[in-house]
Amino acid sequence: MPSPAHPPSLASLRERIARLERGALCPGLEALPGIPLCATLDDALPPGGLPRAMLHEILTTGEEQMPAALGFAAILLGRAGGTVCWIEPGPTGWAAGLHGFGLPPERLVLVQAERCDEALWAMEESLRCPAVAGVLLRLAEGPPPGLTALRRLQLAAERGALALLLRPAGEPAGPTTARTRWRIRPLPAPDPRSPAMPHWEITLLRAPRLEAARRWRVSWDGESLRAEPA
Repeated sequence: MPSPAHPPSLASLRERIARLERGALCPGLEALPGIPLCATLDDALPPGGLPRAMLHEILTTGEEQMPAALGFAAILLGRAGGTVCWIEPGPTGWAAGLHGFGLPPERLVLVQAERCDEALWAMEESLRCPAVAGVLLRLAEGPPPGLTALRRLQLAAERGALALLLRPAGEPAGPTTARTRWRIRPLPAPDPRSPAMPHWEITLLRAPRLEAARRWRVSWDGESLRAEPA
């Protein structure tokens, strides 16, 4: 404890308060198990899976590639366990389609929020709800949220929920507080006999101790991910 002659600085007090707040939101944050993807991808993530209680970003490079990103997000939310919130700028008919990626309709709460500030508020409040295991926000076209808004989402996620931010196609990937950042694009089926099986190229752009981007070819067979180096 600092002596009266050397009172703590304002910065150190703020850091101490932030640590206390994080502990109150999510005790044992570091001990939370990661969400398993598949062995090949999990090896690139420090906790052996996608970290919970963290904000993660998913990018695409075109609107036609959005279904692949939505499918990947559904797999993550399906494995988060419990009720999940799916926030969209407009009406969505994905509830039945998401079931095929392991996210059943009875665990899904769909929220429509047209304005960015409304969508960010809905995501933050959902992340703070103890009954919610994960939240996805699909951002509408427009100015991206600033770092302050992203920090608020991260703090809310530290209660223990999985937070996914799906950025609009073509939006520049600027500064972020997200723990990981992914880019998803669809691939043609390598086997003409199974064209219905989704095939994607998944690129991990940002992660702790990641020195360079890593890519995999991934297929989804309705129960598990299968990956190989791209």
